[in-house]
Amino acid sequence: MQRLPSQFFAGLTQQVQAYIEQGRDVINLGQGNPDLPTPAHIVEALRDSVQDPATHRYGPFHGLASLRSACAEFYRREYGVVLDPDSEVAILFGGKAGLIEISQIYLNEGDVALVPDPGYPDYESGIKIAGARMATMPLVPEQHFMPDLEAALASEPDAKLMFLNYPSNPTGAVVDSSLFEQVVRMAQSRKMLVVHDFAYASIGFDSIRPMSFLEVEGARDCGIEIYTLSKTYNMAGWRVAFAVGQKEAIAALKLYHNHAYVSLFPAIQKAAESALLGPQDEVHQRTEIYQKRRDAFYLALHQKGISAKPPQGTFFGWLPLPEGISSLDFASRLLQEKGVAVAAGVGFGQHGEGYVRVGFLDREERLMEAAHRIADWMIQNQNG
Repeated sequence: MQRLPSQFFAGLTQQVQAYIEQGRDVINLGQGNPDLPTPAHIVEALRDSVQDPATHRYGPFHGLASLRSACAEFYRREYGVVLDPDSEVAILFGGKAGLIEISQIYLNEGDVALVPDPGYPDYESGIKIAGARMATMPLVPEQHFMPDLEAALASEPDAKLMFLNYPSNPTGAVVDSSLFEQVVRMAQSRKMLVVHDFAYASIGFDSIRPMSFLEVEGARDCGIEIYTLSKTYNMAGWRVAFAVGQKEAIAALKLYHNHAYVSLFPAIQKAAESALLGPQDEVHQRTEIYQKRRDAFYLALHQKGISAKPPQGTFFGWLPLPEGISSLDFASRLLQEKGVAVAAGVGFGQHGEGYVRVGFLDREERLMEAAHRIADWMIQNQNG
């Protein structure tokens, strides 16, 4: 317990809630909690399943066979990847659980895991629980927020795990196959397991289609991909996800679950099947909504004379800050003085300093208002 890092988002949530309780008009763009509802046909599927007494019993340890088959069919349909639902699919209690468990499974004390910096803070949680060491791969704008793999592996040649995440939280970057092909070559030569966090799989802007790591030849031999229904279907509170890929890693995740859990509530599993196999119109519509919100936010910034590059994916903006102020100070003062909550970039790693993350998780009008408040704060403080 002493090794665990502090929960970055827990502190942010408490700070924002304190201001709201004071009656302040706070525009909260600091968290990645989807604000749109779960599609109605998924909710209906849950309601129907709950009324079936069979779903109230313990489910199979490895999840319903029908859900694993649905996951495999989803990957065949969306990415052209053919999976064996029995040996290449593991049902997870949310994507975060899988990301933390894989470190406990594969890392012994003192082992090394490579993680993106900036990156999702909870990669560190599993690594620290395992007593392992985290080595960072800097993501910088000059390299389009892609890691320098050769440098990373030259400095940590014995790394056992590598975490990747595209579309990237927090940078919003999207990559093509060239990065994944390089990753596969390096992982195969070093017997390193790659873990691709595909949380924002469905959210690519300007006609960009985020690609699956498993679309690259050889990826299934050296890595897994973790897919959550939280963002694609706005099912964040439902806590349902799955991992696909390398058979040994999938078997290990299933074994871990055999000991740590019984089974995810079967009614939720049936609803997840409906999400994966049912109509996908709302998925595409939701991405269009996020793109309109992104465009409104950046237009409002530009109207105030603030230049910033929009993201290619996710529902986050990654805003560079004026020189001379830390991301923590910026976020704190912006909340205090302008009533806008953003996430300090340093919370995502050392190379997140100089940025804040903004979530497009409110109405367009509120996002434009937030952008105006942010721009006003920047201009006021630039002028002294």
